Amino acid sequence: MAATLKDVATLAGVSVKTVSNVVNGYEFVKPENRRRVEEALASTGYRPHVGARNLRRGRTGFIALVVPELSIPYFGELAGLVITAARAQDWNVLIEQTQGTRAQERSTLASLGPHMIDGAIVGPEALEAEDFAELAGGVPLVMLGEHAIDVPIDHIAIDNVLAAKTAVRHLIETGRRRIAAIGQNPHRGTAALRLAGYRAALTEAGLPMRDELVATAMTYHRSDGAQAMETLLALPEPPDAVFCFNDLLAIGALRTATERGLRVPEDVALVGFDNTDEGAYSVPSLTTIAPDKGAIARTAVELIRRRTGGDDDPFPPQDVQTPFMLKVRESTIGRPGV
Repeated sequence: MAATLKDVATLAGVSVKTVSNVVNGYEFVKPENRRRVEEALASTGYRPHVGARNLRRGRTGFIALVVPELSIPYFGELAGLVITAARAQDWNVLIEQTQGTRAQERSTLASLGPHMIDGAIVGPEALEAEDFAELAGGVPLVMLGEHAIDVPIDHIAIDNVLAAKTAVRHLIETGRRRIAAIGQNPHRGTAALRLAGYRAALTEAGLPMRDELVATAMTYHRSDGAQAMETLLALPEPPDAVFCFNDLLAIGALRTATERGLRVPEDVALVGFDNTDEGAYSVPSLTTIAPDKGAIARTAVELIRRRTGGDDDPFPPQDVQTPFMLKVRESTIGRPGV
């Protein structure tokens, strides 16, 4: 049978309350008593009953992560990091995918009330401000990504304009002058900001902006990147570099380029966005913008913790900007020594 608090207390020679204080992380326990309890915990193999602990705290023990598609590697990798951060707070994670439609995003959030979850981390694609006004009253929400939505909830994002400028500046520094962009619906949300950064980098470098060099992808999938690259390479003057709004689009563009007999990066250089494992192991490996996904996950879970009683002081909605870096790989500089 599983060990109980009473079993641990008997072995350690302390009260059940003392064992409970140690298990729950309270600081005011005598060092000698703490040592004895920790030894007894290890000896008995005691494991706390998370469900009972959450009930005492007035928590459900669950938070939700709501994303457009888990098949997009960025969201799959982020989900793993959120699960790790949530476990440290005794939370399990319910994961929902919405396919990025407003109707599905609304219905998903409407179904996740305080009877089911303690908070939700949401990566919206189509929600409007009025949707959040209707849905944010039940549990704490943390919104991920850049969206033109002015709502009083916690928000975590990177500086997408600066990140895109950094990517395009790198291409310019490698000598590229006819730089294209591939992105989904580049007039909305995150995509609009990445397009703005792309254009700003060209303007700062004195390079002309050509509408034909901006290819719109229907989704952020590999096939859309491949199709968009076909369109760009069919131009009378095809690009010598392409900035893709995510790694999957870049992987698709890479496939098209190699099938057309082009060398990457000698004939055309490619930069992606998200720093997914697939890009790190492609041939050639993909230069990409690397958001700090770990920081995003930890910050989101911490904000929910603070909103659900872990922080005694009320605080206004937080707008948190997490760091990013440019990971330079073979798709822009080639293989060293080759």
